[in-house]
Amino acid sequence: MRTGFDNDKYLKMQSEHIRERISQFGGKLYLEFGGKLFDDYHASRVLPGFKPDSKLQMLLQLKDKAEIVIAINAFDIEKNKIRGDLGITYNLDVLRLIDAFRDIGLYVGSVVLTRFEQQPAAVAFQKKLEELGIRVYRHYPIEGYPSDVARIVSDEGYGRNEYIETSRELVIVTAPGPGSGKMATCLSQLYHENKRGIKAGYAKFETFPIWNIPLKHPVNIAYEAATADLGDVNMIDPFHLDAYGVTAVNYNRDVEIFPVLNAMLEQILGVSPYKSPTDMGVNMAGNCIIDDEAVSVAAKKEIIRRYYTALCDVKKGKANPELVYKMELLMRQAGLDSDFRPVIKAALEKENQTEAPAAAIELPDGSIVTGKTSELLGASSALLLNSLKQLAGIPDEHTLISHTIIEPISHLKVDHLGNLNPRLHIDELLIALSICSINSAEAELAMEQLDRLRGCDAHSTVILSERDVNTFKQLGVNLTCEPKYETKRLFNK
Repeated sequence: MRTGFDNDKYLKMQSEHIRERISQFGGKLYLEFGGKLFDDYHASRVLPGFKPDSKLQMLLQLKDKAEIVIAINAFDIEKNKIRGDLGITYNLDVLRLIDAFRDIGLYVGSVVLTRFEQQPAAVAFQKKLEELGIRVYRHYPIEGYPSDVARIVSDEGYGRNEYIETSRELVIVTAPGPGSGKMATCLSQLYHENKRGIKAGYAKFETFPIWNIPLKHPVNIAYEAATADLGDVNMIDPFHLDAYGVTAVNYNRDVEIFPVLNAMLEQILGVSPYKSPTDMGVNMAGNCIIDDEAVSVAAKKEIIRRYYTALCDVKKGKANPELVYKMELLMRQAGLDSDFRPVIKAALEKENQTEAPAAAIELPDGSIVTGKTSELLGASSALLLNSLKQLAGIPDEHTLISHTIIEPISHLKVDHLGNLNPRLHIDELLIALSICSINSAEAELAMEQLDRLRGCDAHSTVILSERDVNTFKQLGVNLTCEPKYETKRLFNK
């Protein structure tokens, strides 16, 4: 739970660096924004002290200069592509992003439909956005993209795209997910601005990999673990090393595309402002690490968490077994095994003792609490109750929720709502506990401990329901599960 990252320093340094980059290009910058703008929990897990909304807070310091353009691939609209972390389609996420930006005072200028080819769903989405008062532009596929630079940077390439009207110095191009065409949108705009005699530049914002820490630093390995399904691989930037004699870390896709990107910039601007893909970046996160040991420990735990997530995804049929092999390789590179995360061993030992599914959590003081399966409570619900008791200093023998309250809920679930499992889910347990808190000072005290679970590690010896997984996520608990189901039923929900 040690802080390893100075968030205040980051907000100040990052916003100042972006201002400098704007001035470098004469007052207009198109900033490709990679990763998550909202709820960046990966960054907050591997850089303890980094707030999940840090990037948004940083942009708020530039809000008078900034406007946002959201790019979405028309093929993703047509395919109803889903965001895995939120379970919503990309087009719905565009609406969510617009609302979220507006709620905090950031100006959303427009939406651009990339790779547009009159897809019916994309046409319908454009109509919906325009009815909501949102400006929409169309960008089209370019034959020979990205290798045929002469065609791309011409009236037959970027010239066919609709010019996005912007009014501010900093244009942030973001998207619901990868493959949305953010970089192409930025370069298309540079082409059109140049044709109009307007000076403008391009830069890229990516938090990971962190360019100025070692290639095999646990934080950078954790990024590889997070993107293993995309095939991303961290590597030394050869262009940066050749140009400056300085080692910098980047990743394969940026290194591979740089010669093409550089040629495009040369054709658009006359002279490319960059000598390496690392030059394009504006990320200052590496300069704000204040405790390397703290972030290293946090990153190692994240690597293990990603490994168990991969194991469970393979078990669920959501991932190829090759993903697990990649994760095992990353574990070896970091010198890790499951013992580095004490909750795993504790949960498995509890399961062996009780011969039933069990769970364990590591509290902020380093103590381990376990939960076992009972007639009315699943292991995760028991774990949560036991954790709140310990945090509140309530003796274990004290009952916070009586059976007279739990039993009617179980009766309702099974006999009236058709559930096969009488045990309370975590959210049901919390509702019962909150009701008890009206008349019980101890139950009220236990409820007040919920925020202290944020950032704690937990492990279950079976795959949990999506319902329980989501509740742990809402509580900020870093959960892992063994890749096995509690029952042999074929339908697990």
